[in-house]
Amino acid sequence: MLRSLWTGASGMVAQQFNIDTISNNLANVNTYGFKKNRADFEDLIYQHQVLAGTPATAVSEIPTGVYVGHGVKVAATQKLFEMGSLQATGNKFDMAITSEVGFFKILMPDGTFGYSRDGSFKIDSRRQVVTSQGYLLEPPITLPPGAINNSLQINENGEVTVKIGDDIRPTRIGQIDLYRFVNPAGLKAIGKNLFKETVASGPEIQGTPGFEGMGAILQGFLETSNVKLVEEMVNMIVAQRAYESNSKAVTTSDSMLGTAIGMKR
Repeated sequence: MLRSLWTGASGMVAQQFNIDTISNNLANVNTYGFKKNRADFEDLIYQHQVLAGTPATAVSEIPTGVYVGHGVKVAATQKLFEMGSLQATGNKFDMAITSEVGFFKILMPDGTFGYSRDGSFKIDSRRQVVTSQGYLLEPPITLPPGAINNSLQINENGEVTVKIGDDIRPTRIGQIDLYRFVNPAGLKAIGKNLFKETVASGPEIQGTPGFEGMGAILQGFLETSNVKLVEEMVNMIVAQRAYESNSKAVTTSDSMLGTAIGMKR
């Protein structure tokens, strides 16, 4: 059986995975805080028919050898944490991180923690700052009784203040911290705009917004997806053509086999 049948098939499988990755990026073009994925590939094992360096004569050797590859496979999918654009919303509870460094920490229902770049927070019936799914921001921020929601202020260093009742002086009610990782690409994406810490990402590193390399917090803004439509469309065209080329290699190999079989007639 011709190797090219399986080699071409491996290329088709790889490009299908590439299209799946690109499609997910495009589907999340309007998802706040979304970070695009990139599929990385690597070549498969090589069959060496003649090894480079094999003696040719008593005083010379074969310089390059003869070997053939067996296709391609997906090596990794990587989250690219390039900064997305900032969009003004005017909502007092919306927050954006002004650089690539930093995540909001979220308390999950099972008691573990998730991390997010999505700063579209809300207030629940208990006056707690929560995500769209109702998960608590960590450290927790709760508006005290009598607090005027429209007076909520969050400065670039994460200090949260609000006016209570008739008091004209703002009262400090909490501090928003940010968290970073040595290898953010190693975080596990779990959906709902959340990531989880893994061995590859390393442990969380807590910090104050605007200090020690952390991004500052910008109230009334949201970070949009970092997906670039034109770039993804070009990637999709390239993946489509690569898929077609690999399928052509498969059909050509099939045609060659048909020719060989037809020689008996």
